[in-house]
Amino acid sequence: MPDRVTGTLTLVIGGARSGKSAHAEKLATACPAPWAYIATAQAYDDEMRERIALHRSRRGEGWTTIDAPLDLVGAMEALPDGRPVLIDCLTLWLTNHMLAEHDVEAECQGLADVLSRPRGPWFVVSNEVGQGIVPDNALARRFRDAAGRLNQQVAAVSDTVLLMVVGLPLKVK
Repeated sequence: MPDRVTGTLTLVIGGARSGKSAHAEKLATACPAPWAYIATAQAYDDEMRERIALHRSRRGEGWTTIDAPLDLVGAMEALPDGRPVLIDCLTLWLTNHMLAEHDVEAECQGLADVLSRPRGPWFVVSNEVGQGIVPDNALARRFRDAAGRLNQQVAAVSDTVLLMVVGLPLKVK
């Protein structure tokens, strides 16, 4: 593995419709192409298909999209060194693992381990889900707690953490 100097990790986090993805795309495209976009979403309904189509429409030539709803670690390890990578998003990836009843703690630790050794400019998008009300059901509370722990793990190994608020990036780290 190359040493830490060869890569950087930027976490772009914020609430729904805060501009996270668009800002992460802007950061990634400031690096030389080709860019890899690792998508974790799954299109289970029309609304999600529309959201995925919107994200794809923003990306022009130079992007390679890799669908990795579960095997995010494998997708990242398969990429060549030096390639700019945008992962969108960790909370959908987490949801996929929770719904599949996988060992979420082990999956998150494995992901944090890979993210701690970026092999190029890597940009990761995640939702901040802990600033709202306490969810009214056990699954939603487990998700909120797991997402909070995952975001802390990723922030700890990130070189830069940006909090998106109303389309504006605020540097946290």
